[in-house]
Amino acid sequence: MLSTPLNIPFQLTDWDLVPREEHPGVTGTSWWKTLQYGGLRVRMVEYSENYLADHWCQKGHIVFCVDGEFTSEEEHGASVVLKKGMSYQVSDGLSSHRSTTKNGATLFIIDGTFL
Repeated sequence: MLSTPLNIPFQLTDWDLVPREEHPGVTGTSWWKTLQYGGLRVRMVEYSENYLADHWCQKGHIVFCVDGEFTSEEEHGASVVLKKGMSYQVSDGLSSHRSTTKNGATLFIIDGTFL
């Protein structure tokens, strides 16, 4: 699959100035700060204590744990724990996953049509 490259000029992002959207989970809440560049989405996501995502996601992501710790569960039963400084990468349709955390976490997530 070929895609047209994005032309994103050099930009500085002060994440404190990006508006925050609330996304309730089955339990707890996540807050997203999102930048969208065509088919590329860049997010800073914060999970509250006792957060459990409200859906199984099949979208591809590059996820970096900025702070805290969370578990990425796969629908077939496997799970991995990611701590501060760890990441995972997966392409669209190759995993049905959801996030959960006991004590909260902050993630930097990149996804889009290229995955």
